Amino acid sequence: MSTPAKGLRGSQTQAQTRLLLSLWDLQGLNQAVKRSDLNKRLVRSKEKAKDYQPIVDQLEKDGAIKVTTKNRSVSLSLTPQGLELLKSGLQDPDFKFSGSIIGTKFPNALLKWVRSIGDLHPDSPQQTKKVSKLKTYGDFKKAILSTYDQLNQGYNLKDLVPIYRIRREIQDTVDRLQFNEWLIKMQEDDIFQLMSGEVAEMTPDKKADSLTLPGGAFRFYAKRL
Repeated sequence: MSTPAKGLRGSQTQAQTRLLLSLWDLQGLNQAVKRSDLNKRLVRSKEKAKDYQPIVDQLEKDGAIKVTTKNRSVSLSLTPQGLELLKSGLQDPDFKFSGSIIGTKFPNALLKWVRSIGDLHPDSPQQTKKVSKLKTYGDFKKAILSTYDQLNQGYNLKDLVPIYRIRREIQDTVDRLQFNEWLIKMQEDDIFQLMSGEVAEMTPDKKADSLTLPGGAFRFYAKRL
């Protein structure tokens, strides 16, 4: 997918990498991003949003992104496969920002990516064996409560456990979006209170691994009720 496509500036491969980078920068790994918001970041002069539709279709088919439609509003989210594809795209020596004048949005997103590389999952233990996937809400609830107690007691967190640390402990057992949905349900079931609070040493990857509620509110801590 390296040849130029009608309407696109540059190759489809480069457009694909820019799309994935934009989606990642908009927190697409942690939440669904409206297609309209992505278009504002992605579509350049003399291009149209529909020029990117074949790329979106192929990425969805390949499992790199997840596309959802609600009330005619289309949203996209980045999957772990998409994150790996983005890594490969950025490492491609042929990838570049075309044009004589480059705005700040893509270079800034790329700079943000580079800064996050060295601290992707510093608090996660190395996984040495394959673990089973959590298939039900009940299984998820048991795993979360056990993980919460281990972190809270082991690190003396005083009942305020960072959500990003919980996510990273069980990241191989549950899909990111499913984690978000079930964690919010645990708050609805009065098991957890999800809180914002002051965050020290916040980094882009820690924010991405925390939680953004459907209304847009940011939550960093979980407190067991």
